[in-house]
Amino acid sequence: MRKYLFLIAAIVLALDRYTKWLISQRLTMHDSITVIPGFFRIIHTENPGAAFGLFADSPSPWKVVLLIVFSLVALVVVSALLWRTNHRLTSTGIGLSLILGGAIGNLWDRIVSRHVVDFLLFYIKHYQWPAFNVADSAIVVGACLLVFEILFTKSPPHQPN
Repeated sequence: MRKYLFLIAAIVLALDRYTKWLISQRLTMHDSITVIPGFFRIIHTENPGAAFGLFADSPSPWKVVLLIVFSLVALVVVSALLWRTNHRLTSTGIGLSLILGGAIGNLWDRIVSRHVVDFLLFYIKHYQWPAFNVADSAIVVGACLLVFEILFTKSPPHQPN
């Protein structure tokens, strides 16, 4: 089953790379396509910071290096956890797979171009959520699966040796 978990991560990565490429090819910077008026647009923007624009305005020359190092550490931890999961498809394994695929997608952008392409923009009037992408979505959904697993799944009773 481990191969299916890594396949999920690969699918997330492929979908992330394709959608970012498509947006970069079809929309000039800051152009947008209204999908649902007053609620959702596809926009071409670049984020030099972390997820959802965190640290984007930081003038530190170390910002990208630190984001890359943090991403690499997270990739190692998530990969190790994924490798150690049991041989069944569980919400934990799927969550880790989504996080792995998303983290690789955003890391790829940071290494290659020092920014991440974001294109999904949700808003109501002048209130808007920061633009994000498929990788960010996979990371958030994966993290939610892990939190759900922690909060709502009962672990088997501990049996002393």
